Amino acid sequence: MINWDDFEKIDMRLGTILEVTDFPNARKPAYQLKIDFGKSGIKNSSAQITNLYSKTELIGKQIIAVVNFPPKQIANFFSECLVLGVYNKQNEVVLLQPSLPADNGCRIG
Repeated sequence: MINWDDFEKIDMRLGTILEVTDFPNARKPAYQLKIDFGKSGIKNSSAQITNLYSKTELIGKQIIAVVNFPPKQIANFFSECLVLGVYNKQNEVVLLQPSLPADNGCRIG
């Protein structure tokens, strides 16, 4: 179990996907994402979501991500945030999204 102070350390923000490219150097099929988090800046992320999402449908999609992890090198790419999703029965990631549009950078709590 964690306490409230532990939860408050996790900085989850709303962002909009600006760019999506293939990530051929990833071990598992993935995309490289460029995400706008408003005042928190534009961050890169790698996401294994190629089974459920095309590159074109991801552009402009709002997502939720953890933005205060240190950058993580994945092959030749540095991921600066962790895009959040749930695993379906086929072990594919379904992105977490707001039910209504909101401003980029809004904190999740």
